[in-house]
Amino acid sequence: MKRTAWKYLSVRFGRLAVHVALAGALICSGLSVYGAGRPPATADHSKFETLKGPFENAQAVTEACLGCHTEAGAQLRETTHWTWTYEHPETGQTLGKSEVINSYCGMAITNEPRCTSCHVGYGWEDMRQSPPTADNAVDCLVCHDTTGDYWKFPTLAGHPTDKPREWPKGSGKVVQPPDLQTIAQNVGASGRANCGSCHFYGGGGDGVKHGDLDSSLVDPPRTLDVHMSPEGLDFACADCHTSWGHKVAGSRYQVNAADTLGIDVPGHTDFSRASCQSCHGDSPHPQQKLNDHVDTLACQTCHVPEFARGGVPTKVWWDWSTAGRLDGEGQPITEYDEHGHPSYLSEKGDFRHGENVVPTYAWFDGTVKYTLVDEKLDVNHPPVEINRVEGSPDDPGSRIWPFKVMEGKQPYDTERETLLATHVFGADDTSLWSNFSWPKALQAGSEMSGMPFSGSYDFIETTMHWPITHMVPPAEMALDCASCHASNSRLAGLPGIYMPGHNGNIWLDRIGWLLVALTLAGVVLHGVMRIVLKGRKPS
Repeated sequence: MKRTAWKYLSVRFGRLAVHVALAGALICSGLSVYGAGRPPATADHSKFETLKGPFENAQAVTEACLGCHTEAGAQLRETTHWTWTYEHPETGQTLGKSEVINSYCGMAITNEPRCTSCHVGYGWEDMRQSPPTADNAVDCLVCHDTTGDYWKFPTLAGHPTDKPREWPKGSGKVVQPPDLQTIAQNVGASGRANCGSCHFYGGGGDGVKHGDLDSSLVDPPRTLDVHMSPEGLDFACADCHTSWGHKVAGSRYQVNAADTLGIDVPGHTDFSRASCQSCHGDSPHPQQKLNDHVDTLACQTCHVPEFARGGVPTKVWWDWSTAGRLDGEGQPITEYDEHGHPSYLSEKGDFRHGENVVPTYAWFDGTVKYTLVDEKLDVNHPPVEINRVEGSPDDPGSRIWPFKVMEGKQPYDTERETLLATHVFGADDTSLWSNFSWPKALQAGSEMSGMPFSGSYDFIETTMHWPITHMVPPAEMALDCASCHASNSRLAGLPGIYMPGHNGNIWLDRIGWLLVALTLAGVVLHGVMRIVLKGRKPS
């Protein structure tokens, strides 16, 4: 598996460097003392007069926060969490939630009141415009609430509800307004539940999108994630996704696929390395033979054997072409699979779910390129790659990574041969979830987004890659050698690698067996000669 020679010193002293530097990092960060991933707060917010309320709305809480944290609002508005745009340094593409189509609900644009409920601000109702610029439009509580009682209502463009409202629609369940005074007095560092309130529920539900992020990680057992489990290191997301000025390390658009810088030295990091190597170094194993794989395999390839392992299924197939079917009385249909998961909804079409899913593996250099809405598709050779990962075995910056590959069918313009914006959410008669009519929904999506639509459409199969990097079990649950070095190797078909036990060469095999046969023949001949010549005296 080794593609480059390891230097002598890294072999000889790598483990010692890992243990010394990691111990220093843990002590400096407070992990060895406090255990919960971060030291206790240095301020009791319940003692601040400005936080004692009452507060007319959530924006008033933000105004109180900014009275002390004077630069926080401006800092946040410079991040991708706020802008939802990302200028890719390698591909030149403008990406982000406001720009790309995905394999789930299509585009955020035209569906703003619903999709922007996960924006870190208040009131972004039209994504053709930039997010609000007022300081009090920043939502401090969504990231810093520690009570668990703060919740952005799903249809209010980022606002919590200000009055009792039913949710889900038609359920009879009523959501009450949050107690802003109590929540404001109990703010603190972000935890797994804060980040997960959006990232666990992407794509329209718990675990739908990523595969390795769902609500099971709020309080996971050690066997699910050794880093996040209270039985393990009890990490918050921010312990790996470090931040500086509210800019959070880690990006699925430009991944740090091959971090060769080794362990972060405490006090000398740039807070940008959300990688395994920043803690574990580049020689993390006591067995040098395992370390010989590091320049070929991402850590996650061996250490995340399956995803969706916490009891929450992830969607692996979504066919929008069947959406809109109604029963004999003209009412929406809901169907379930044998596990009780939705398999058909009139609003969304057909689904397939997966649990304990074995990843798909590919060479990856960290760069992800997207098929944007104005790019012409190769409709004669489906599936269309909504995104594709770059990398090759000839590139020293590439590693073999695990991925969730989402599959499905999405609408496209048959004349222009481009993907289409889908207007699915809204109480008006133009949204798919209200009228169950694709022609109306696609026409409205075009008009609301400004993206052209000829009026002719069909559906085409698509795929989308999602890097797998969470749900890391203890080391003893990592893949064993036979998972790859066997006839049914997980990495079968990947170019550029030779795996003993899986790969073979017919002529090498024949020569090897010939040598074995000759050796056996020599042994037999030697034995026979000993027997024949036994007892003879030398002349």
